[in-house]
Amino acid sequence: MPKIDLTLHPDRLERTIKRVRDLGIIIPTFAQMKNPALIPDKIKAQLKGVGLWDVAPRNLFRITWHNEPVASGGGFGGVNYLELPSSLTGVPARIVVLVGKWFPTGAHKVGAAFGCLVPRLVTGQFDPTTQKAVWPSTGNYCRGGAYDSALLACQSIAILPEGMSRERFEWLSKIAGEVIATPGSESNVKEIFDKCWELRKSGQDLMIFNQFEEFGNYLWHYEVTGHAMEEVLHRVMGPKDAYRGMTSATGSAGTIASGDYLKQIFPGSKIVASEALQCPTLLENGFGAHRIEGIGDKHVPWIHNTKNTDMVVAIDDQAVVNLARLFNEPAGQAYLVKQGVPEAVVSQLNLLGFSGISNVLSAIKFAKYYELGEHDVVLTVLTDSMQLYGSRLVEMHQEFGEYTAMNAAADDARYLKGQATDNLLELRFTDRRRIHNLKYYTWVEQQGRTYEEIQAQWQDDDYWTSTQMQADEIDALITEFNDRAGVLKAL
Repeated sequence: MPKIDLTLHPDRLERTIKRVRDLGIIIPTFAQMKNPALIPDKIKAQLKGVGLWDVAPRNLFRITWHNEPVASGGGFGGVNYLELPSSLTGVPARIVVLVGKWFPTGAHKVGAAFGCLVPRLVTGQFDPTTQKAVWPSTGNYCRGGAYDSALLACQSIAILPEGMSRERFEWLSKIAGEVIATPGSESNVKEIFDKCWELRKSGQDLMIFNQFEEFGNYLWHYEVTGHAMEEVLHRVMGPKDAYRGMTSATGSAGTIASGDYLKQIFPGSKIVASEALQCPTLLENGFGAHRIEGIGDKHVPWIHNTKNTDMVVAIDDQAVVNLARLFNEPAGQAYLVKQGVPEAVVSQLNLLGFSGISNVLSAIKFAKYYELGEHDVVLTVLTDSMQLYGSRLVEMHQEFGEYTAMNAAADDARYLKGQATDNLLELRFTDRRRIHNLKYYTWVEQQGRTYEEIQAQWQDDDYWTSTQMQADEIDALITEFNDRAGVLKAL
């Protein structure tokens, strides 16, 4: 049975259609996000005068991996990606990264939020005239949700831990209707869930879009990110090359769903889940706090298809923060160029935010473990860029002082070239089941999910595939919604 409810609520739907008609809003389809060539030319022309981060409804059509990498007025092209050379990674395997900076808000989570909100809008389940959309997250998802809400004329509440970067809070204060900072930092996801229960009991008219359990998050990445990855593979792979697998921080288990799509196209490929070594929940049922912002911890997301996961890797957060300095401080960049890393690559290393660095380190560990060679391709994702972490560099400079060539040499040797295959587990059937069973304590005991459904996730073959097939049905509802609103026809 599909997991995204598409039941129609006619009265609410009529109010929503009137609202978007009055405000001139048009909603893109999944098909258009996968292939912007399908976007009407009149909408593309309107985007010529719109900045990438502008709170403008037409920017809904920029929720795609295909944006021209410019801050304003861009069109569409191929998927934004970067191949990292062996001179940087220290492994012969070809590590290719999809770039998230060129989404509105500077992170691809704006797409995951779209996948959660829009099906409820076009069915009338969510009424923007009366309800507020609540976006609980550890950073980028609530930013994406608040942004999508603003574009779709919905009121929003953003929830994130108080320890997240200053840039996130400053931006949210201008976009979200309300911002709630919960106790702790990256690892304190339960405190976010607790705030959601508090809001549910407050009597307010709310709808909570919890990325950790929303299958719209899973579907958007399976359908849109998965196809983007497939497109990149067709562009970079030669006749001797082989796609070996993708790595992704589990986070909310949205991005890693693209691995489910790729494994159906390339059955021999692997899906590698990564997390912080300081909070090794998947690796050893562990807990803790860390500094790799945006990846969530201390639980297994409801939408994580653990039965399809092949490996777990834990990354030291000290490696991530030190490499952020190596990649962005002048002395670090100069050192990398001296070591033979092309200047064209070094100039783009600011495309790697904290979770992106972690994903790349996971790809390096994966390549070393399987002894991958020059014809083996590994994919990963840069969720965001250092644009969202500038304050962290300032903090590290204040705490540790000037970054020197000696620091750069040490960090390159230890955290890049020195990556090993420790803190890694190739998953047996029983390991996958152990990780799946951890869902029980969060989702059944605390969050109200049922015993029957957690069993179905593990036992029923169509539990995941039925949801994967819902994109076309949602697109049909979006098309009908746009037709009834009449804004597209009136262009």
